[in-house]
Amino acid sequence: MTEEELQEKIKYVQQVKSESQNLELKAAKEGCPKRLYDTLSSFSNQDGGGIILFGIDEENNFAPVGVYDAQDIQKKINAQCLQMEPVVRPVMTVTEFEGKNFVAAEIPALDIAERPCYYRGTGRIKGSFVRVGDSDEHMTEYEIYSYEAFRRKYQDEVRTADRVTMASLDTNKLNECLHRLRLDKPNLSQLSDAQIESLMSITREDGITLWAALLFGLYPQACFPQLSIIATVVPGLQVGDSGTSEERFLDNERIEGDLPQMLERAMQFVRRNIKSKTIVNEATGKREDRTEYPMKAVREAILNALVHRDYSIHTEGMPIQIQLFDDRLEIRSPGGLYGRIAIDQLGKVQPDTRNPMLATAMETLHITENRYSGIPTIRNEMARFGLPPAELEDMRGTFIVRLRKQSQPIVSAPHSNNDRKAADLLDFCRQPRSRAEISDFLGIKTIGYVMQQYIKPLLDSNQLQMTLPDQPRSHKQKYVKTSKTAEECFT
Repeated sequence: MTEEELQEKIKYVQQVKSESQNLELKAAKEGCPKRLYDTLSSFSNQDGGGIILFGIDEENNFAPVGVYDAQDIQKKINAQCLQMEPVVRPVMTVTEFEGKNFVAAEIPALDIAERPCYYRGTGRIKGSFVRVGDSDEHMTEYEIYSYEAFRRKYQDEVRTADRVTMASLDTNKLNECLHRLRLDKPNLSQLSDAQIESLMSITREDGITLWAALLFGLYPQACFPQLSIIATVVPGLQVGDSGTSEERFLDNERIEGDLPQMLERAMQFVRRNIKSKTIVNEATGKREDRTEYPMKAVREAILNALVHRDYSIHTEGMPIQIQLFDDRLEIRSPGGLYGRIAIDQLGKVQPDTRNPMLATAMETLHITENRYSGIPTIRNEMARFGLPPAELEDMRGTFIVRLRKQSQPIVSAPHSNNDRKAADLLDFCRQPRSRAEISDFLGIKTIGYVMQQYIKPLLDSNQLQMTLPDQPRSHKQKYVKTSKTAEECFT
């Protein structure tokens, strides 16, 4: 960053008096902090990296106290960076502000194939951290494994399923898959069943693979009881709310079976627990039933959870969750985003596939298209029903699809609370602001939601503009108020 940007960052801290997802504050008036390893790790392990700003005393009402020695602190920061694995290469900026010196160390994000970054002195397990809000927290064993699995291209779906034998499979379903494989793939047409089963990882030398057990099994939950779906209807807005008779759930079901069966039973659960109304289709003039949520979107969300969830031993005890609240439907699947894709890229670029053999088999059986159309379908269906965009969240090993009933527009009547919030945001963006800074200002943790509900509408209405318009997804992207006035935009 430039000296001017660093000065603006200091002013910003004085305004919000808070650290954030990508900003850590250190006083350093008396010397360099002796342990920066946790933050160096967490910033290196998150997309976009982060900034450590030295010279702000958080415990003294975020007072700008300056650093003891700008030259020496840079050497000591770099010395700690050299103790990381891989080595961290910070970008240092020094500036003078109100007669004091301040130093910023920008910590770049590591490529996902090089993560996790950790402190050598404590090792990978104890020395790997993840940023959660304004704090650094130890990575779980599963989070560390997730990076290893991507780097080494582990395929947990093709690990051998203990206790599963050919007698445990539905031979009719297996034979149907083999038949379709021969029709769709000419190279397999002349091979024996055993050869196809081996080539397509249905079997391995030591037994039946996990994905085959889940897709063709007579009762997969006999061996994997938690590879199922827990579906609940909550009488309120959050788990723990209770109904008029103190009931915690209005409906509660463990959904089991093979993957197609679980998909159908989950859809049945949702259908019986949501309302529908009769409307007149303006295009055809005919009456038709419309459910609270578009069932095509619900199906895609559940199907994505079944096909793309993590099937490693670390998540064997974690079922998929479907939760119906008074105002929303949530589908939670074990395993966060896989590979290099970010939330705002879903449905726009081809992602890495966590379970390629399972996805291919589901395509062969015409259960899914396997053309990365799930997220676009969800978005299109929500728009067709006049509902707010689906919220997609990647939260420490859990991926969440959230569908809401009612829209929450940002700009409506000229004097509404939403307009005032938009006007405040525009005033805040008189100086270029990053996504994270805007999220902090609004008090909303989910950056994807902020992008969809706040930033994008203001960009579309030409009230905000990008500092890097040719690189819309750049981690250096910022947003600044245009010269167009708020009054002009609301008229």
